[in-house]
Amino acid sequence: MGYRSTKACLDDLARHGHLVRIDQPIDPRLEAAEIHRRVFAAGGPALYFTNVKGSPFPMASNLFGTMERARFIFRDTLERVRKTIELKIDPAALARRPLRYLDAPLAALSMLPKKTRRGPVLDGQTTIDRLPQLKSWPDDGGAFITLPQVYSEDPAAPGWKQSNLGMYRVQLSGGRYQPNREIGMHYQIHRGIGVHHKRAMELGQPLPVNIFVGGSPAMTLAAVMPLPEGFPELHFAGALAGRRVRLIQGAAAIGIAADADFCITGTIDPDKQLPEGPFGDHLGYYSLAHNYPVLRVDKVYHRSDAVWPFTVVGRPPQEDTIFGELIHDLTGPVIPTVITGVKEVNAVDAAGVHPLLLAIGSERYQPFLKAGRPQELLTQANAILGQGQLSLAKYLWIAAAQENEPLSTHNIAEFLQYMLRRVDWRRDLHFQTSTTIDTLDYTGSGLNQGSKLVIAAHGPPLRELPKELPAELALPDGFSEPAVVMPGVLAIRGPAFPNDPHREATAGGADPRMEKFCQAMAKQAEEQGQAAGGIGGFPLVVVANDSRFVAESLNNFLWATFTRSNPAADVYGTAAAIRQKHWGCEGSLVIDARTKPHHAPPLVEDAEVTRRVDALAASGGPLHGII
Repeated sequence: MGYRSTKACLDDLARHGHLVRIDQPIDPRLEAAEIHRRVFAAGGPALYFTNVKGSPFPMASNLFGTMERARFIFRDTLERVRKTIELKIDPAALARRPLRYLDAPLAALSMLPKKTRRGPVLDGQTTIDRLPQLKSWPDDGGAFITLPQVYSEDPAAPGWKQSNLGMYRVQLSGGRYQPNREIGMHYQIHRGIGVHHKRAMELGQPLPVNIFVGGSPAMTLAAVMPLPEGFPELHFAGALAGRRVRLIQGAAAIGIAADADFCITGTIDPDKQLPEGPFGDHLGYYSLAHNYPVLRVDKVYHRSDAVWPFTVVGRPPQEDTIFGELIHDLTGPVIPTVITGVKEVNAVDAAGVHPLLLAIGSERYQPFLKAGRPQELLTQANAILGQGQLSLAKYLWIAAAQENEPLSTHNIAEFLQYMLRRVDWRRDLHFQTSTTIDTLDYTGSGLNQGSKLVIAAHGPPLRELPKELPAELALPDGFSEPAVVMPGVLAIRGPAFPNDPHREATAGGADPRMEKFCQAMAKQAEEQGQAAGGIGGFPLVVVANDSRFVAESLNNFLWATFTRSNPAADVYGTAAAIRQKHWGCEGSLVIDARTKPHHAPPLVEDAEVTRRVDALAASGGPLHGII
């Protein structure tokens, strides 16, 4: 449906049994977020909070809480957008199957934004402190907008053709911001708005920015779509909405989405930054306070029937997981056309997206090269790490599947076991040290600073994967509680990481006990006559604070291992050696996934708020039978 507002979407969801209405007073500080998290975890309906403490505006969340509901919201246009993407991949398909693409001209027409002088978003004005003050986690630095559509235009080429619509979090209160006059803008490197900000700084002028909230759900999805540079998100939003995006001209320095529920207009001062955060983020930890740009607020507009949509992020899966699935559903077929030889890429949601990529490539030149040795895979890995947000990946596991081999990166356990049977740790580990990682990842050596590891595997199996602990396995003092995660993967409880005040505050200082552990295990394997110094025959070993937690589920393993390690600092191995500056190991690869003093704290809910939400789920409450 081509909804023009959040209220129109909510009304449609209610008619079809996809929505629960909560009329009790709900506090936007912690309570609304916990309700959302628990309803999402239960696979429950969309939520409509009609009575929001401290604000005249109702709130809505969990609109995209299931794939079924996300597809329902876009049921009239999703297939048309998919066909448009197919034609972009293969334009000749139009001639071969003209009947399938009869509606292609309609999609093309709806991509073009439409100028207007008025729109519902200009019905009323308010102030920042009257907006719902959503706080999701106890230690968040203030209230945040969690579903913003941040719109900017190129200062050197004004207009929607060089515009950017992105979802960059916005801090409404707290910190050192002047109430109602300043709000915080957090956007990471490699973001489209960053190009516009840099251009404004070069021109010595403020950057006009408008923040839309609500309106067509297509605008929300467009703001998170990984579109090619130079392809305006407004094009995609129009195609997905089934109608042209209307932009109001003249009410602000740049266009305003006429059908948004809210619009905050303002400018970013090129010379001013203030601490933004902390904020409980999608890796499952707090991103800490750092200096980010400041938006000087001009006006806050809203529709007469405005509803404030929000989401909550935290340790995955959360609602943004559905965004990722929907995006992959639409754009997955594009990957092979962008990177030659790459068949599939999965940014693993359970590991926080950027920490772990899985990919399937190809080795097309093997008849002329040494069989079983990754060659073209490394070219493809470099290409993947050169693509937009994929460049922030920390670990990339890439395999070359044989012809007609049923391998998928989305069957994560099978994919990892496929690789672990084939990987040769002596040659198949490829590090990039002192490079860029995700701003939200605190495992590295500083903000945005860390390392990457490409693990490439190809060829016939080299080993069978053990499924049980060997009876003769003996661990050094301080290491205990070995637990099998899956065939080939072992978790071990390690001693607490040193918290020495004289030590470096970053990952620069490794724990010498890890090297001693690997040496002791290699010696034990040699004495027991085991090949290549492995640890119980397991090719991959994870040292963690709680090995039983890691082994409890696949999601626990993925989250703890890849969000708590920096490859260059935390990857070890038994019988390790450096040959021509290439590090590898004969036996087991060992990842130190313990929490370190420089890591950000994990997210923990407030006990009193949890009790209040429990009461809403009691008999007679609006959430009874849902959570």
